[in-house]
Amino acid sequence: MKVEKNAGGIEGLCVIEPSVHGDQRGYFMETYNQKDMEEAGLTMKFVQDNQSGSGKAVLRGLHFQKRYPQGKLVRVIRGTVFDVAVDIRKGSATYGKWYGIELSEENKKQFYIPEGFAHGFLVLSDQAEFCYKCTDFYHPDDEGGIAWNDPTINVAWPELDVPYRMSEKDKKWGRLGE
Repeated sequence: MKVEKNAGGIEGLCVIEPSVHGDQRGYFMETYNQKDMEEAGLTMKFVQDNQSGSGKAVLRGLHFQKRYPQGKLVRVIRGTVFDVAVDIRKGSATYGKWYGIELSEENKKQFYIPEGFAHGFLVLSDQAEFCYKCTDFYHPDDEGGIAWNDPTINVAWPELDVPYRMSEKDKKWGRLGE
């Protein structure tokens, strides 16, 4: 596996490219190997796996947990998404900066987003299945969020030929720092 640390110049973000072994039958890859991750300096412990399915133009986020922050190792097993992490660590040199990456079933890249980041994604394909491992359990009463279109962050979301689709909750998040 190949690990790009501090992706986009933001400390803690990592893009992981697993080794994919293919032949006429298809392919095989390890999606997670604790030993390999530790050798790459990634020592997080995961306690929960999640998966979601979404249609084209669904935008989920930007979400975070306030008192129980979660690190996330995310990947796409079907379709394509534009995945975004925003640094919300107070005192960080990159506070308010974002990094985005296309994750797809074709490129098989994974993206590690440590605690202290808001996270979201936009589905670019007709359908997408999104999987992620978390370093802490989900606490429904601990949710926080930032508006997907906050001008102080200015995420360059890809333009699509249809309007974005969001939950009512995601439409109501405020700006960074509110």
